[in-house]
Amino acid sequence: METFEGTVLAGESFDPVRGRVVVEDGEITAVEETTTESTDIVLPAFVNAHTHVGDSVAKDAAVGLSLEEAVVPPDSLKHRRLRETPRDRQVTAIRRTCRQMERTGTALFADFREFGTAGAEILRDAVGPTAVDAFVFGSDDPAVLDVADGFGASGATDEAFGERREAVRERGRPFAIHAGEPDASDIHPALDLEPDLLVHMVHAESEHLDRVADREIPVVACPRANLVLDVGTPPIRELVDTTTVALGTDNVMLNDPSMFREMAYTAKRFDVSDREVLRMATRNGARAVDAEFGLIEPGRPAKLLVLDGDSDNLAGTESPVSAVVRRASGLDVREFAV
Repeated sequence: METFEGTVLAGESFDPVRGRVVVEDGEITAVEETTTESTDIVLPAFVNAHTHVGDSVAKDAAVGLSLEEAVVPPDSLKHRRLRETPRDRQVTAIRRTCRQMERTGTALFADFREFGTAGAEILRDAVGPTAVDAFVFGSDDPAVLDVADGFGASGATDEAFGERREAVRERGRPFAIHAGEPDASDIHPALDLEPDLLVHMVHAESEHLDRVADREIPVVACPRANLVLDVGTPPIRELVDTTTVALGTDNVMLNDPSMFREMAYTAKRFDVSDREVLRMATRNGARAVDAEFGLIEPGRPAKLLVLDGDSDNLAGTESPVSAVVRRASGLDVREFAV
């Protein structure tokens, strides 16, 4: 048995509980209110619901470039760099990013991995020795599902994905797709493919949101990446009112993979509460890929993050939830228990 004491952000509401979390065999067995002298803050580990960690080979190389110049297949800077970089260097670069996610409290990331089966295998090799898990959305051919967990499409107007969508459905795996990033033109075509997950939806309008609501399709928002690429501001309030919304840091080429930074930017920029933002970074990200963790309650897998509530940064905060969302960083992490 293992215990984690302090202020516990428990359940769907993340109501602070002074007490402890009891863990046995990797499962939360109890959340107990009890006297404790610990100043730690105990919360669910994060889920980074959309990444492109292959871009670790070209950090900051796309500064000042447009979306098309930076990342659009097949001839963007990103894709040229990936084709040019030897396998061993890709593995090393991705593994470094995974270690950075460990240090900033991410237990699972959902990655759109380019270059088919070979790309998915590189990611599996890179993640292997780290404490972070990857949910891999593979690319190119449905045969990638022998290695990947699902299929990730670049965009409905980039290629014809109909046959591949059906093949993925037959395999019983999730199909995810970018939509509404540069403009709204690819949103209806993406929805016509009946995806299991949508990424971006920066230019979603009421007609698109109605269709999303009808099918209860989760959406991953990546507001910092949208800012860097100057593609617009996602309607996060409207998305949250429509469906399950998770957060992702997107391309490592553009942003570091810290969910602390993504949460802080989202909370300060958009009309959403700190609790809603914390839910986007934990439980909603887990829901987006059908993972069972992301909440602190009995019966859940014990993937926990412990922050030093008495750090110079967090000491004196009047709201543990706001401290986590708006102020905390990797420097405040005391323990990453996964």
